[in-house]
Amino acid sequence: MTLQEYGPAVSVPLDAETGRALAADGILRSAGPDPARVGHWLLRAGSTVGAVRIPGGPVLRIMPKTPVSRLFFLLGFSLNPARAWRDRREGTVDTGGYDDLVPALAHAVERQIDTALRQGVLQGYRTVEESALSVRGRIREAEQVRRHFGRTPPVEIAYDAYTADTAENRILRAAVERLLRLPGVTVPVRRRLSRQRVRLAEAAPLIRGHALPLWQPSRLNARYQPALRLAEAVLHGTSPEHRPTGAAPLTVDGFLVDMNKLFEDFVTVGLREALREHRLTARLQDPHHLDTAGRVGMRPDLVVRGRDGRAPVAVVDAKYKVRKADGLLNADLYQALAYATVLGLDEAHLVYAAGREPVRVHEVRGAGIRLLQHSLDLSRPPEGLLTALGGIARQLAGAAEHP
Repeated sequence: MTLQEYGPAVSVPLDAETGRALAADGILRSAGPDPARVGHWLLRAGSTVGAVRIPGGPVLRIMPKTPVSRLFFLLGFSLNPARAWRDRREGTVDTGGYDDLVPALAHAVERQIDTALRQGVLQGYRTVEESALSVRGRIREAEQVRRHFGRTPPVEIAYDAYTADTAENRILRAAVERLLRLPGVTVPVRRRLSRQRVRLAEAAPLIRGHALPLWQPSRLNARYQPALRLAEAVLHGTSPEHRPTGAAPLTVDGFLVDMNKLFEDFVTVGLREALREHRLTARLQDPHHLDTAGRVGMRPDLVVRGRDGRAPVAVVDAKYKVRKADGLLNADLYQALAYATVLGLDEAHLVYAAGREPVRVHEVRGAGIRLLQHSLDLSRPPEGLLTALGGIARQLAGAAEHP
């Protein structure tokens, strides 16, 4: 089954149980029985794109409006802007020329892992606790008394082992194994992924449904970091497998990207990086309250602070609304007005993923507040997108100069 992002509803044959599960899972914008065809359901995609395999059913593909190479530029920049696009290439995420999201993802992750492992599998010290017939390291006295009071061996011990079974290698192995199960991965990429799985065989597999192991960026794992960030994108919340048990009514194998979240991440991270050139700091998802009692919470996507790092000087909200960005989106304008009012600002900025006008300005009657709607056309090349973000950042910096 193939759907288009925000495209028209498609009638597909589905049994009632699978149809209801799809409707409840939230992957689609809407799903309901087709009144004109018995045994068919009308499926309409929203902002979520990717592919999933429905157990006992077909593969569901949701094609993005944005070209896949551009989508991965947004993803790569959001994950690590310091290493992202800086020349004429699409980005540090190599998609192998694939036009479909899942094959491109599998190719990109495999290439990143291959680069990470080129100098060998990273090893590190890990604390091991076990029962043994001889003493190694230190004895865990409390466990020894609790489990084996009055008799030895075995001995409860703890020691530091130098091993490849590290958090970093566990994450990479889990990403490889997940990609090998995804629908649509090409045979050559599957072969390369299988070779990477063999190289990472000493790392223990992750337990389905458990949180990912934590790792800390350091000089020692610097060569792993691009691969780790991309692997975590495969394994995190947009991928159903690592949701907590019971969080989703439909168990699927697939990879899904919420374009709303991806666009928001790209805009806020890009503006934060651009504002550093103006010696301004920006906070993402900065918490505030609408009311004095603190009962009504609000989290603007980006709040710009002055050079003292304290006083707000600008506020930005990103909106991925491809079809409606030209219209007067009243709810968005009301939200931006609330942000400006609470933060004591005379203007607020909204950044959309499309629009015919680069900037549209609304003067709020009787309030002395301006609401600016910016359009960021995702069909533009990476250089154009970053230039557009730089222009918005200059406006924000101007507001800081003349509060």
